[in-house]
Parts: sequence; structure tokens; C-alpha cells
Amino acid sequence: MNAKTKLNLKAVSLFSSAGIAEHFLKDIGVNVLVANELLRERATLHERLYPHTKMICGDILDETIFSEILKNTPPKIDFLLASPPCQGMSVAGKNKNETQMRSDKRNFLVFKVLEFVELKKPNFVLIENVPPFLKLKFEFEGNFLTIVDIIKLKFKEYEVKADIFDSANYGVAQTRKRAVVRMFKKGFSWGEPKKESKICVKDVIWNLPSIEAGERSNLPWHFARKHALEHIECLKQTKSGESALDNAVFYPKNKFGERIKAYNTTYRRMSWERPAPTITMRNDAISSQQNVHPGREKADGTYSDARVLTPLELMLLSSLPHDWALPQDTPETLIRKCIGECIPPLLIKKIVEKIEVKND
Repeated sequence: MNAKTKLNLKAVSLFSSAGIAEHFLKDIGVNVLVANELLRERATLHERLYPHTKMICGDILDETIFSEILKNTPPKIDFLLASPPCQGMSVAGKNKNETQMRSDKRNFLVFKVLEFVELKKPNFVLIENVPPFLKLKFEFEGNFLTIVDIIKLKFKEYEVKADIFDSANYGVAQTRKRAVVRMFKKGFSWGEPKKESKICVKDVIWNLPSIEAGERSNLPWHFARKHALEHIECLKQTKSGESALDNAVFYPKNKFGERIKAYNTTYRRMSWERPAPTITMRNDAISSQQNVHPGREKADGTYSDARVLTPLELMLLSSLPHDWALPQDTPETLIRKCIGECIPPLLIKKIVEKIEVKND
């Protein structure tokens, strides 16, 4: 796509959550006309962020909801973005038997995406999920096949690409790998985003004010959660990139005063000099995986910012901009959860902007 030419695509977003993945789409000429989200709290936030998008809240497996999505979608649609949950799926023969897989309705969510494609025939489709998604097998016509194999059998008129993208290679200061399936009608083209030099945590949040647990700054969304005093004390003695579990004196203890046993990714500060690790749903917990601010060494030899990242820091490390128009009354827990499960929007932008459209 020419850098000065917008795509001018009419789009639908399924399993959209609060629409974080969609943030940059309008900038490249992708207009999301209709979106669907199961949870009302997330759907309401989407409505506030994207007032010109028709949000249909409800279970896509409910035929009334699915019909409402179809009814509000124009006859000609250019682009579909879909992030179907995969919690209920399992590789055939592992953990679940076939009967259990058939009875778990979550296994069929991706098939509603394919049904939408059959009915509306968008020129371009992007289905994204966690990397194991590409290896999972689904029951299809009496066999267990991967989603890519199923798509290739069902949609002969589409080219199909399946890749694992790490957002850290595309201008995002966070390592986050996502499986991306791209479908595009034969005769169209969808190029590859160019890998870039990695940017690190320091490049993105170094200049934000230093604050401690329970403190607030004068910047929107830059406020710190409260933490247990014993955890704060341990992290004050822990430098960037290290875990308090490895401290000789100040380390997390159990109720008997003994050093706790845990993965070395817990109670761990991020490194300033690398992209952030994958931000998880538990980004509010100081004891969870690599959630702690990198900190700065102080004059007394301790380290500042003994806390998890603030919402603003999470936003920036997820490639959302400083001026993101997040409503001020959005619950902190909601935005933390939405960020913890989203694909960084800059990665979506850099994949989608490689679409090449035909000139009529």
C-alpha cells in the first residue's frame, strides 16, 4: 500500500472485546462498521471508544445475535477481524476425549467466524489467537484437522497464510507472540510486514514520573496499586531484570518465615534494556510473571518503583498512544484485563496495512 493511500475498507470485528486491536485501523482507512462482544462491560467500553460502530453484545452462538450481526453488516464487506477465544479447545487425544470436545461450545466459536465468511465473503480475513491455535485440531467432517487445513478445504477461492508474529519485531516494546491466519480472495494481494529493530522498555516509559505503591501522579492513568509491605521491601532490594526470590536477605517468605518456592519469573522486575515480557491478565499482581517495574537505583542503594506497572505504562508498552481517549471512569480492573489479553494494535496495523486493494 502506498504510504499516502488509505485502504478504504468496510470492516466487521468479531470477539472484539473493548476494541484495543482496532485502535489504529481507522488511520489506515479501515472503517469498522459492526462489532460483536460477549461481555456487556467490554461491549460498553467499545461503544464509548467507537461511537460510530454498531456494537452487538451477546453470544455469537445465539442465532438471534448472529442474525443481528449479519443484518447490520452491509451486503459487500471488505475485511473481517476475528479473535475467537480458544479456552475450550484441545489437541485431539490429549486432555479431552472426542465426546467432551463436542460438548464444549467454545470449540465452535471459530466455526461461526467461518460461517460469517461463507455468508458475507469478505475480500480479506484476519483471524488471530495464541500460537498453539495453529496446532489445535477441530472436529470437521468426521476428522480432526487444524484450522488452516479446514479453511483450505472449505474456501478454495481464498489464499491462506498462517504465521506466528512477535509484536517486538514490529515496533512494539513488548514480546507477544500471536498466531495470525490471513485469508484473501485469489486475485488480491496481502504482503508481509517488515521486521524492525526492537525497542525496549526504557524507550517507552523511562520519562514517566517515578511513583511508589499506592501513589498517584498528575498524569492520567499513571497511578500505582497498593501492595503488601513485605513484598515492597523485597522489591526495594531487587534491581532491574532480577527476582526478589534470589535476594540473600530480603526475599518473599511463607507464613513460617521460609523462602517461598516459585518460578523465577515471579517477583521479578522487568529489564529496562529489553522489550517487556508478554503482559498477562494478572498484570495487577506483584507475585505474578515479570510484572514489576524495572526501578531505578537510589542514593541509599535501594531501588525505586517497587510495584506493578501502572495502567498508563501498560498502555504504552502495548503500543497505545499517550493521548488514547480512554473514558476517565473506566474501571482499572477492566482495562488491565483487556490489555492483558489483547494483541497490540500497532502489530495489527502493520499487518493490515500490507493489504493491496484493487483500483476500480
